[in-house]
Amino acid sequence: MKKQTIPIEQLARLRRIRGLARLMDTALRIPGTRVSLGADSVLGLIPGIGDFGAAAVSLFIVNEARRLGVPNDKLLKMLINVGFDTVAGSVPVVGDVFDVYFKSNRRNLQLVLDHFGLDHADLDRSR
Repeated sequence: MKKQTIPIEQLARLRRIRGLARLMDTALRIPGTRVSLGADSVLGLIPGIGDFGAAAVSLFIVNEARRLGVPNDKLLKMLINVGFDTVAGSVPVVGDVFDVYFKSNRRNLQLVLDHFGLDHADLDRSR
């Protein structure tokens, strides 16, 4: 069965979501381990404002999903992921460790890809 052709604007939005999710959650790998972290973990080290700055980027991802037509039930799941990440990540010390392991943006990206029946390889293909 042939995969559907993805409109260029939709593909650009999906790639933007993937890029932001990667930046926020998995941009850096800790050498010698399978652990990766991103800007969300680093921003979380800034008391008070870091987690909320990371949440703003995460909300941008949710808004992009909304603009793509992701249904409200999945948007709600995405918002719960962001809220959980923001609240748990704001706890001193424990929250910083939590941010390394709970990748809300990657989870949200997967919700969007699943909605469209796509995988990461589909985003790598050229039109």
